[in-house]
Amino acid sequence: MKRVLIITYYWPPNGGAGVYRWLKMSKYLPEHGWTPVIYTPENPERVADDAALLKDVRPGTEVIKRPITEPFSLYKRFTGRAQHERVQTAFLSEQAKGGWKEDLALWVRSNFFIPDARVWWVRPSIAFLKDYLREHRVDAVVTTGPPHSMHLIGRGLKRALGIPWVADLRDPWTDIDFYQQLKLTGWADARHHRLERNVLQEADRVVTVSWRWADDLARIGGRPVEVITNGFDPEDVPSPPVPLDDRYSLVHIGSMSATRDCPGLWKALGALCRRDPGFSERFVLRFVGPVDHAIIASVQEAGLADHVERLGRIGHDEAMREMQRARVLLLPINDTPNSGGILPGKLYEYLSVGRPVLAIGPGDGDVARVVREPHLRIDRVPSEGQMAAVRALFEQDGELVQQDRARFDRRALAGTYAQLLADASAPR
Repeated sequence: MKRVLIITYYWPPNGGAGVYRWLKMSKYLPEHGWTPVIYTPENPERVADDAALLKDVRPGTEVIKRPITEPFSLYKRFTGRAQHERVQTAFLSEQAKGGWKEDLALWVRSNFFIPDARVWWVRPSIAFLKDYLREHRVDAVVTTGPPHSMHLIGRGLKRALGIPWVADLRDPWTDIDFYQQLKLTGWADARHHRLERNVLQEADRVVTVSWRWADDLARIGGRPVEVITNGFDPEDVPSPPVPLDDRYSLVHIGSMSATRDCPGLWKALGALCRRDPGFSERFVLRFVGPVDHAIIASVQEAGLADHVERLGRIGHDEAMREMQRARVLLLPINDTPNSGGILPGKLYEYLSVGRPVLAIGPGDGDVARVVREPHLRIDRVPSEGQMAAVRALFEQDGELVQQDRARFDRRALAGTYAQLLADASAPR
């Protein structure tokens, strides 16, 4: 068995979207000849608490935890937030907030913590891991970001020890959808771009999760970038299946940030409720996870306030059950310049439960390569014909036949990654 050191900020019992890719890779890599060693913070800022995810940590997996210093407690104290309050990603805010303190905190975070608020962990981690790796051989190192500070740890180890290094970008860096909201000075912007180029050029392999993003990163780094998508774990699919919801439930799982707003769809659904009492009586718009306050305002403006149900954050197992009982699963792609490459990780779990997916995004984007018939892709402002097709989705009572689902199986994807690790670590 070869050994791979995986440097990741997100690890159970921390929950949230960032944890699943490498939790599942580490679960299945041993079946393909690679033993994972996990390096992760001892005291990270929690996105969510989900201790049930620990069941996916393979018995005997070596997990190294080291203390991390982060500025979030100071940020919360300065802005008047409670210490237990979660700091949301992608500028999602469930309550309308603002003011000069929030603006100043954002400016400080953007210009003094580059590439992100975990940068203070880079130097201590390099120092610790250099000593560790001299005593405990590994054949490759994987860093996964965001947070992209993890890649700077990998770069430091590569420079110091020459160990083969794979940089895995689950999201873009300077092309991420909220980059322009960071209030960067010219100096800070230049530093972000310089660090990004360094990582893309110095890593032995660069991997990302969508084809469009691979092209974008290749343009920045001047070298090919490989695609290994996210996927689903068959062991997570509820069995026996959860009974189908009696209501006409349109369900979104995960964070609903302001850039995912669908005012055209909300208005069309509001109009459908007004002219079809039978549909209105059964229709519910269910949000599972945090929802930006702007989304709620948009839904209410469309006349759907009485149809909204919010479950908040729940564990992954329960989220899978909510997916399976939904009539229709909603997949809004962020309305941002980089939308062509956005492939949310939940998409593959949506596909795994066999319920209809309603996707709203660019027709020429990567989502169109995955979401195929009998699922439905519509425009942000749906036509009458598209709304008739949406209405019909709610009538489907049986499980859909899934095409090409096997290629998104986490076990198969781990095999693809194992081959990439073997190529990256092969003697030259």
